[in-house]
Amino acid sequence: MRYFIELSYNGTAYSGWQKQPNALSVQEVIETSLSTIIRQETSVVGCGRTDAGVHARQYFLHFDHEPPLPKHFMNRLNKILPADIAFYHLREMSPDAHARFDAKERAYEYHLVARKDPFTSQTAFHFPQWDKLNMEKMQSAAALLLDYSAFYPFCKSKTDVKTMNCDLRRSEWEILPDQQGLVFHIAANRFLRGMVRLVVGMCLNVGMGKLKLETVKTALDKQERMVKSLSAPPHGLFLTEVDYEGEQFFF
Repeated sequence: MRYFIELSYNGTAYSGWQKQPNALSVQEVIETSLSTIIRQETSVVGCGRTDAGVHARQYFLHFDHEPPLPKHFMNRLNKILPADIAFYHLREMSPDAHARFDAKERAYEYHLVARKDPFTSQTAFHFPQWDKLNMEKMQSAAALLLDYSAFYPFCKSKTDVKTMNCDLRRSEWEILPDQQGLVFHIAANRFLRGMVRLVVGMCLNVGMGKLKLETVKTALDKQERMVKSLSAPPHGLFLTEVDYEGEQFFF
């Protein structure tokens, strides 16, 4: 039987989602906990990768196990998982359902704050040059991306992806009511490695006048890297929504 689990995690303490040989990952912690409860080695497949320090408000994974699962399975899992990982829902699925390949859309948010705040130091980027940001230019930079389908300028080097194409469906900045914060919203069918943080960095550079919008447009037209490239810190980034099609995926 294939099972899907909906969960969330704070990525501060981890090297990212994917298991690595010399660093603690979210995947490793979950597999260890699952194997303990099920009493056999269990592997999981996640809906995507997140970098070190990046968070997920909504995330899905799948694993295979011959039923039945142990009694009070989810409660027991949550008891042994660390406080920064929480499981919410469990669903029996068809054997061919896939947490990664069946996902049709993913949405991210990037949180930026004007004031240093000890209570958001792990979940929002305090931007000390806040007063230099031109919101209109940043919004124009975000909107420009919606005119394109290939995003080579916003992909980290040394990647093995076969295509730079992404179907971008949202790209905009939200000003929080108190004027002390910004949230960048972006959604697409897929994302390139490091793409969202590079897009946020580009918007910040445009907003500070360090990068012209025409330069961004030229880089996208020619599919080449920009000389001035900024990757925003990981701790402000959240995977917020993963959408699937079909009734079997309704949680």
